[in-house]
Amino acid sequence: MRQKDILLEEIKHRVANSLAIIASILLMKARAVSSPETRAHLEDAHKRVISVATVQRHLYPSEMGFSIELSGYLEQLCASLAASMINGDFCAIKTEIARISVSSQTAVSIGLIVTELVINALKHAFPDGQTGCAIHVSYEINDSDWKLRVSDNGGSAKSATWPPAKIGLGTTIVNALAEQLDARVNIVSGPSGTSVSVMHSTFRPLTQAA
Repeated sequence: MRQKDILLEEIKHRVANSLAIIASILLMKARAVSSPETRAHLEDAHKRVISVATVQRHLYPSEMGFSIELSGYLEQLCASLAASMINGDFCAIKTEIARISVSSQTAVSIGLIVTELVINALKHAFPDGQTGCAIHVSYEINDSDWKLRVSDNGGSAKSATWPPAKIGLGTTIVNALAEQLDARVNIVSGPSGTSVSVMHSTFRPLTQAA
């Protein structure tokens, strides 16, 4: 068992180092190119590599293949996203996560969905000069049913029309991960913000289940 733990720890460090190298190369290339469109694509790729690294960093080697306490995992993940992607007190990420243990594979999928949706909110939701910006991440359960929800109070034109008519990589990733979890995606957006819910197919709100 000790040898297994050492091997998993080594794998974790190698994966983390590889992701850091890839992220650095993408950022360097983004700064070097002259085309704004190419720079935007490279910066987008850089953010996604960072998101994968963030998700991976919070999965301890001893937990891989075993159950993970979701509330602590998502709270740490959101704290890392806030520290790495939010300058100053521009925006707060708030969490309300039910206490439940899930498989490491499920935790990875949920973590990637949260990361994609938080990145999207930071990128599109808030107009310049808006104060009191907030992103709320919640996860509620009812027996075997569950709902993950990421919402913002952004008032930008981009937020009010999300998702865009042209399906982007982030939307594709979220839909693919939701399908893996046997879940569906529901989006409600307007001038007061956007709410994206990822629900297990039989989910019923707790108020209706009583």
